[in-house]
Amino acid sequence: MVHLFFVVMWIGGAISLLLILFLVHPESGDELYMKFRIIQVIDDFIIIPGAMGNLLMGIVYGVWTGFGFFKHHWITVKWVLTVAQILFGTFFLGPWVNGNVKLANTLREQAFANDVFQYNFQQSAGWGTAQLLLLLVMLVVSVQKPWGRAVKNNSGY
Repeated sequence: MVHLFFVVMWIGGAISLLLILFLVHPESGDELYMKFRIIQVIDDFIIIPGAMGNLLMGIVYGVWTGFGFFKHHWITVKWVLTVAQILFGTFFLGPWVNGNVKLANTLREQAFANDVFQYNFQQSAGWGTAQLLLLLVMLVVSVQKPWGRAVKNNSGY
């Protein structure tokens, strides 16, 4: 249940963030700042804890259950995608979001025409959508458990 709670945080946060990113159209500098500040809060307090919680639960499952880390191909795929998404979010998505909060706060109306702001927005929108799609792929992989076992135990399973 704890794992599912963190999954809901991560996927729900990503959906919320993208809905705000695509559907909220501010008309003033103050509204623009608030839009990106809300996105930052969702990232900092919902998405990041959800992602880190899933990473921690994966470690717990890998160490203290029979699932292991690499016994099943589907678990290996989830590990690779989880770590890749956390690293990409840390080094790219997070800085784009945080950069736009700072730019919107200092530039207000001028941020609408700022090249760096627009670049950050486009990257956040495109790669944020890709991240959500990968999260949904991970959800399907978790439910379907394709590809079978990577390591057979002594009983042949």
